[in-house]
Amino acid sequence: MKAILILCSVLFISFSVEAEKPRARDLGIPFVGETGYYNSITDVKGVEVGYSTIISETDDNKISKGQIRTGVTAIFPRGKKFSPVYANWYSLNGNGEMTGTTWVTESGFLETPIMITNTNSVGVVRDTILKWYVDTNWYQGEDWWYTYPVVGETYDGFLNDIYGFHVKEKHVLEAINNTKIGAIAEGNVGGGTGMMCLGFKCGTGTSSRIVKIKDETYTIGVLVQANFGSKRNLTIAGVAVGRELKDTKSEIYNAPPNSRRQEGDGSIIVILATDAPLLPHQLKRIAQRIPLGIGITGGRGSNGSGDIFLAFSTANENAFNRGENTSVETFPNDLITPLFEATVQSVEESIINAMVAAETMTGNNGNTSYAIPHDKLVEVLKKYKVVP
Repeated sequence: MKAILILCSVLFISFSVEAEKPRARDLGIPFVGETGYYNSITDVKGVEVGYSTIISETDDNKISKGQIRTGVTAIFPRGKKFSPVYANWYSLNGNGEMTGTTWVTESGFLETPIMITNTNSVGVVRDTILKWYVDTNWYQGEDWWYTYPVVGETYDGFLNDIYGFHVKEKHVLEAINNTKIGAIAEGNVGGGTGMMCLGFKCGTGTSSRIVKIKDETYTIGVLVQANFGSKRNLTIAGVAVGRELKDTKSEIYNAPPNSRRQEGDGSIIVILATDAPLLPHQLKRIAQRIPLGIGITGGRGSNGSGDIFLAFSTANENAFNRGENTSVETFPNDLITPLFEATVQSVEESIINAMVAAETMTGNNGNTSYAIPHDKLVEVLKKYKVVP
């Protein structure tokens, strides 16, 4: 019991430190567009994000030495209440999973929170969410309700003992209970704990943009779980950083996992929130622009990558009704381009924020993923006169 208490203390401290880590803009990296106050998905009013970060050791798994580097991320569009939002999704390359998306497209609504974890934990996260609905009366006393939880994943088996199945119900509930508005941690947290991207340690990242269209102001907010791409393609602020840092430590395979992983394989889950009154077909258009932001950083939608994106709007709060007609505000397509641009900008910065915040991690079988060295990154950007 004493060991467990010590571990919990360490994890609590790590959350506090994470929130104070430098972000990409703190290094002087330039980005286009005006951010929200927190430069986070939580700049969209009502959106809450929570994490469960699992970093520990175990010797009880026969497949490996059993280092655990994983977690769960929870996103609630309008806080912890049943309040469906218009939504839609898109996949650039489908070598991955996000449950519940068929009904999102068919109905036009997202009725549940969004959960993100590792590939082998989708089932336990989905089942726990269903139990949580029952325990909290999520559907407000409705009889014969049914639902399809939305759970996305990326693969963390390089650093995490993924076949030890270490994500449990308690971790899912911890992520839910930890959800909050305001500033959120990035890097090695939540579902992004054991993730890598573009040749370096990566994980969870977020960003936002403020868009002024005529007399209205709208917010686009993005959260990514980044685990994709090849180092040779890494691009930051238009500079081929990956090629410049080609000799910098990135990954060390002490004991590679038994897989067919090739350079560039991996995945990225992107969740986009906005308060612009977009209808489901327009949110599909927004989701289809997400790959442009990924491409700017060096993503190529590799065959072994699961690149899956979901966009939702918190506007039109009373649109969902099972028995009555409703009236909704609609947004003209001719004015939507600035929201497309804000989407691309927010996705790009979210990925780089995840990389900048991430720390070097040694995990399963001694495998190590190295953080991008901030000093060398700045040197490269200075070389190309991107930063002063």
